[in-house]
Amino acid sequence: MPETYELSQNAYDRLREEHTHLSTTWRIDIARKIEIAREMGDLKENGDYHAAKEEQGKTEARIGHISALLENSVIIEPGDGTSVRVGSVVSLTYEGDDDAEQYLIGRIEEERDGIEVVSPTSPLGSALLGAAAGDTVGFQAPSGELRVIVRSITG
Repeated sequence: MPETYELSQNAYDRLREEHTHLSTTWRIDIARKIEIAREMGDLKENGDYHAAKEEQGKTEARIGHISALLENSVIIEPGDGTSVRVGSVVSLTYEGDDDAEQYLIGRIEEERDGIEVVSPTSPLGSALLGAAAGDTVGFQAPSGELRVIVRSITG
């Protein structure tokens, strides 16, 4: 059974839009690039042709990845900010440090400007799930046991 991906409605909509663009407009554009490069002659030493084919391969892989995400996703409702869940933005401080850091708990597709994404299956992400503002949680990092204080939760 395929993995289920939890996505916000915004992330789902962005992915659907990217998929539509890559599957239509982009495929037409890359086909033109390949055709123009073919017209230049010998394909063995044609850098434009090889670059276009490489771009085509990478983007077809992206289309496949997005398709899998869209087919196997579950839209999550925004949280009420009382506890950390997938999709929450958490402001926290590491024990012994006064500088607050913000993390979005979720998949990289949820990425927002200026906020680092932490997987809910990572040591930090799984330790934060269910925590409330004011809670101190510990997790195992490569450098040893770390503790963080949850300052605030959004969404």
